[in-house]
Amino acid sequence: MREFILNNKIKACFKQNKNTPRIGLTLNFLIENAEKYAGEYSLMNRLLLKGTSKYTSEELASILDENAIELYTEMKSDYLKFKFVCLNEDFELALSILKEIIMNPTFDEFDKEKIKLKGELTAELDSAKVKVSDLFTKTIYKNHYYGHSYTEILANVDNVTKEDVINSYTQILNNSKKSLALVGDVDYTLVEKYLADIPESKDVESRISEPTKIKNEYVEIIKEDANQAQILQGWLVPTIREKDYPVIMLLNVILGASGLSSRLFLELREKKGLAYTVRSAYETHLKSAVFSIYIGTEPSNIETSIQGFKEEIEKIKNVLVSEEELHNAKNNLIGKQQFISETNSQQANIMAYYSIMGKPFNYRDEIVKKLWEVTPEQIKECANRYFTEDFILAIIKP
Repeated sequence: MREFILNNKIKACFKQNKNTPRIGLTLNFLIENAEKYAGEYSLMNRLLLKGTSKYTSEELASILDENAIELYTEMKSDYLKFKFVCLNEDFELALSILKEIIMNPTFDEFDKEKIKLKGELTAELDSAKVKVSDLFTKTIYKNHYYGHSYTEILANVDNVTKEDVINSYTQILNNSKKSLALVGDVDYTLVEKYLADIPESKDVESRISEPTKIKNEYVEIIKEDANQAQILQGWLVPTIREKDYPVIMLLNVILGASGLSSRLFLELREKKGLAYTVRSAYETHLKSAVFSIYIGTEPSNIETSIQGFKEEIEKIKNVLVSEEELHNAKNNLIGKQQFISETNSQQANIMAYYSIMGKPFNYRDEIVKKLWEVTPEQIKECANRYFTEDFILAIIKP
């Protein structure tokens, strides 16, 4: 892997995978400030591929399709992502289109995209599973940018103007730290040729505030047409930037992220027959992270399921994980890490992600090393430190 700095100070890396036919490139822009209204950044992201000074929306889509270039943008909580995958011979074309999209978006389809966004979110919220996630998110991140859930966007997006979107994009473009990762078998110096005109990367840090500590809170929504009860319980935990990150990753695998072998699946589904789906998740932002447990169950099983959550949490807080279970969890997690970094595109994506989050491009190697060093005692200590009585419990039920 070769690291280099573009003339516009963008931190970049190139990993050469010889004799691979497709290129993967990811370019991330750090978000310095929270959006003014919920939905502002979502609209901005949707509009970036809806026409530029050079191409209409239809022309852009046609060029990408004809040349089999997969190019898209994605709005994350802490950064804006530009990403493409293309054949080696189309690398320069893809770079030129990427530059055009970054430098000259028109945002002309603003009203049309706002209507489409509202319609899509309304349709999504018809799902009880989406609805409980929405309720949970806006509760655990109450009055915070990270809590801009679907319902928060629907309640505020009409306040967003085209001028707001243009101003926000201009701010992000001109005042952001930028990280680029390129993986494949090409001349990496072409990146400088095409992307040197992008405003320089600034040594800025996110001004997004850290969420306030939560207290125990129960929230529910009655959904008359729901066939199941949806239960989501979660805690605020350390982020990718903190030392307990690898330990919490393993806690997640042991409890509910390893499918058939996870504790929640074995105890609540296999032994007690409470649900078809039960899992845990660990989602980290830059300034905060959430560990959550989810189950979809019969309404009559709500209390039994919540008690089941409590029993499994208490077990991992009080009884040391066996060396065998921990070893299996490490193998599971490292195997997944390898699986999601098989292609050039996936590798570029993960390296750019680590960099924009303040870690080295090759942080994955460090993570693997740290995972192998985690002990049963650390698992128990972390469980006791973070699985406190200060959690959010969100339920959707008929």
